[in-house]
Amino acid sequence: MGNFIIFVLIVAYGGGVWKFWNGFGRTNFNPSLTNRIGLSLLWPALFITNPSYRRNFKKALKG
Repeated sequence: MGNFIIFVLIVAYGGGVWKFWNGFGRTNFNPSLTNRIGLSLLWPALFITNPSYRRNFKKALKG
């Protein structure tokens, strides 16, 4: 059961990275490669702590 939960969390994290990466052009962030990589990889922590990032993340997912 523990392995299943870890697998689900990894899939959810990877899905978030993929969706944000593909929708990055719809956000207000500076379109540099380092921003794109950093913001994509840190999405769970930024989504929880930063309201501005949360709005932009939702914009990226709407595509």
